[in-house]
Amino acid sequence: MKNPPVMDATTRRWRAALFLFMLATGVSMASWVARTPAVRDALDVTTGSMGLVLFGLSIGSMAGVLASGGLVRRRGGRQAIAIGAGLIVAGLLVIAGGTALEVSAGVFCGLALFGAGMGLAEVAFNIEGAAVERSLGRPVLPVLHGCFSLGTVVGALLGMGLTAVRFPVGWHLAAIAVAVAAAGVWTVRAVPAGTGQEEAAPGGPADSDAASDAASAAGSEGGGGRHPDGFRGQLAVWRDRRLVMIGLIVLAMAFAEGSANDWLPLLMVDGHGTSATAGSLTFMLFAVAMTTGRFTGGPVLVRYGPAAVVRASALVAAVGVALVVFSDNALLAGAAVVLWGLGASLGFPVTISAAGEGTRNASARVAAVSTAGYAAFLVGPPSLGFLADHVGLRNAMVVVLVLLVGAALITRALRTPPAGAGEEPPGTSAPGARQSDLV
Repeated sequence: MKNPPVMDATTRRWRAALFLFMLATGVSMASWVARTPAVRDALDVTTGSMGLVLFGLSIGSMAGVLASGGLVRRRGGRQAIAIGAGLIVAGLLVIAGGTALEVSAGVFCGLALFGAGMGLAEVAFNIEGAAVERSLGRPVLPVLHGCFSLGTVVGALLGMGLTAVRFPVGWHLAAIAVAVAAAGVWTVRAVPAGTGQEEAAPGGPADSDAASDAASAAGSEGGGGRHPDGFRGQLAVWRDRRLVMIGLIVLAMAFAEGSANDWLPLLMVDGHGTSATAGSLTFMLFAVAMTTGRFTGGPVLVRYGPAAVVRASALVAAVGVALVVFSDNALLAGAAVVLWGLGASLGFPVTISAAGEGTRNASARVAAVSTAGYAAFLVGPPSLGFLADHVGLRNAMVVVLVLLVGAALITRALRTPPAGAGEEPPGTSAPGARQSDLV
């Protein structure tokens, strides 16, 4: 077996920059979540009205996610990260100002900016992280997402501490904005230009950024990563049956993670009769389990491969969800959250990594699967609230359980494809030719 390439100083700085900024985005997200009760009190609105304010985050996040793939194709991942970082900083400052001035519309607009920045940056980060993986020949995305999870733990602890001492929300979020800005500047300077960027014109000569283009396609034969049809090419990658299966897996795993983020504290309070403090601590336990799984998953992936790891992860998460749903013992349900978190931890980053393997148009495939995953993460879990109105929140979580079991049944799609598989652009295979994707 070939030894993985030695990491040079440029790649090491590139990887470290991605880790740093993912940590910063995790801190910023958790800082906002931890201070939402204080923001609601400052705005003096009802819980229902606060829900409308929070809708700004969903709108902005989906807009950023949907725009990110096209921006990366045109300008490269570095520019998408730069714009995303600027929007995150602006959003935090607008939220801080809106809270200080007690203007709900200001907080709504700030959340929209913040969500758009997160969506833009995170899809670009997956593309950058997949490029680093191909360059190094070893897992990077699990630790990259682990940095985000670690950031949420740090941000939650910081938010709880500042809430306890009644530190003003505006100053708290403004300080976080400064920290994110500093991390963003260093990251943009460390990330190479052109990762994931298409060539200037269909069929034309390679652009002057050939070296950067090669970096984005490191590990793929033929280089490039361009699809001749631009946005149509982004949709055309879904003609690949293997990619569709990978997309279904990431939908299920992202849904499981997002459902815990959105509903776990309330699930423990309303479904198991715990106190609000116990519900928050349960969520903290989930976040710690997620972080642990992502930081320790690399060696397991190397030894057993992504298909076996994600299959086991989905089943472990399913056991955790089943215990939370069907157990009437609050302590057992709280402990089962560890299984839920550990199981969900590797699903998203491993499927994103698998999407970029063995293909020339790796960036388009990574962007497509990332978009599907973030759509499930952001849009899917809130829909459980409508179902919970009819069957209760615990019973609504059966949807998560079914999706996890379904994902475990199709993880063969994550096996590394044979050399050359997927190299031709979608739709160009000879008539009658059949590619065995699930081998």
